[in-house]
Amino acid sequence: MESPHQPPTPSTPNPFTSQTPSPSSTPSLATRLQQRNPALHAKITQMALPLAPLVQLTTGDIHPVFPKTLLAFWLLTDAELDALAHFYHQRTPCPWTAHYPCPVAWPAGLALEEKRRKMGKFIGLRGCESPTTDGEVVLGVDLGALREGEEGIVDAARRARDEEEEVRRKLGWYY
Repeated sequence: MESPHQPPTPSTPNPFTSQTPSPSSTPSLATRLQQRNPALHAKITQMALPLAPLVQLTTGDIHPVFPKTLLAFWLLTDAELDALAHFYHQRTPCPWTAHYPCPVAWPAGLALEEKRRKMGKFIGLRGCESPTTDGEVVLGVDLGALREGEEGIVDAARRARDEEEEVRRKLGWYY
């Protein structure tokens, strides 16, 4: 017989509802989390995404601290990022440096977030590309003009057309 001071167990009836809860009727933690805070559930799901490890070109080994999930990537320390960069020939350039899919420059004195961004780019994570500056041209598009809106785009197109006309005028029939 149960003492009145012990909480009811799942096999004992609940005195307030007079029903015995079944294990299948109680929602899991993930289900409750999804119902209460869908944004948090989505972020936890995103952070649990597995990462495919890179192998070192010279040995075929995987670095022991290579992150297995996206969360583990964001938890890498400064020293671990340096060790990964060295292991994969990015910190100390050598003939193997440029043979990786996305090689990065790893100068001394980088801040932690810059190291994390470079390592993310190196292992192929989206959103870790180098930041751009105003006036920079990527694939023939003036990014500064794009930031200025429609008027900036029209001005950039006009400048490009003027430059092309000037080249045609100077080169004449050679163009």
